[in-house]
Amino acid sequence: MTTETIKQLLNESLKPDLLEIIDNSAAHAGHAGAKSGGGHYHVTIIAEAFEGKTLVQRHQLIYKALGDMMKQQIHALGINALSPSEETKGNL
Repeated sequence: MTTETIKQLLNESLKPDLLEIIDNSAAHAGHAGAKSGGGHYHVTIIAEAFEGKTLVQRHQLIYKALGDMMKQQIHALGINALSPSEETKGNL
């Protein structure tokens, strides 16, 4: 369910050309963050919203879109955030 919520929030907020979400939570069973229910995820996202933005600004847009999920449902989030022009250069 968390993966679907992440997908919904990012689609609504950033309207990406590509969005891939990998749930790595099972690999972190027993980890301190997993005990409190927070999952480990990796997101690859290509969106026009990232054009001209720094890496920090892109991550901030993602964190803003996910809001309160970052407090409990998500313990760790790996992010690969590209603009469409970067994706065409093979940066994926």
